[in-house]
Amino acid sequence: MSDPHSVTKVAAFYQFAALPDYRELREPLRAFCAGLKLKGSVLLAREGINGTLAGAPDAIDALAHELAHGDMFDGRLDNLELKFSTAGAMPFGRLKVRLKKEIVTLGDAAADPTRQVGTYVDASEWNALICAPDTLLLDTRNAFEVAMGTFEGAIDPGIRSFGQFKDFAAERLDPAKHRRIAMFCTGGIRCEKASAHLLARGFAEVYHLKGGILRYLEEVPEAQSRWRGECFVFDERVALGHGLRERNKDATRDE
Repeated sequence: MSDPHSVTKVAAFYQFAALPDYRELREPLRAFCAGLKLKGSVLLAREGINGTLAGAPDAIDALAHELAHGDMFDGRLDNLELKFSTAGAMPFGRLKVRLKKEIVTLGDAAADPTRQVGTYVDASEWNALICAPDTLLLDTRNAFEVAMGTFEGAIDPGIRSFGQFKDFAAERLDPAKHRRIAMFCTGGIRCEKASAHLLARGFAEVYHLKGGILRYLEEVPEAQSRWRGECFVFDERVALGHGLRERNKDATRDE
């Protein structure tokens, strides 16, 4: 039986930042997280960091402080996109810190979010943008994620992995026709790459939801929401709803 008084805090974070020493950062970061008894996954690459970790609230707070202000990254993660949620039980089985070529794989060298990205739109301003008749609303996530929930009126690119987004853009999007594009994803990271890709291809106005769907569900009241369904997350919680509530949160967890 789970302890009803225990709380697992979950931190989802990323930042595109120059980390030429990312290989040397792996073991210090792994040891730091292991010392805090955190579980989850972190990706390190030359272009930045991307991860989701869970643990005791004070341990997650210590992690957040180290990433943004500690000596390990020497202030290079000064614009870390960081979101917190909770879980009724530990949503990860172990700790993994991996080295990757990209922290989110698109396979387009011209898509460099450290040089240019689309215009960030806060959750409070998102509804007005996507309701405008000249805005093309684009979901950049995989098809199975879209099937669980998406914004009203959004286009599903029908991709199986994010690496296929550039093929979708080449076949279905036209800079001359689609003058204003608003895109969204779970936490914001895929949109950084996708918006950089579209800007490099000559699209004029590219906007993306700052903090992604998770920030929107956290900040926008359900009565005002244009989100329909649930948001898939890559851990044992499976999906979150408004207020970042776990799917079936009110059901018993004693089994």
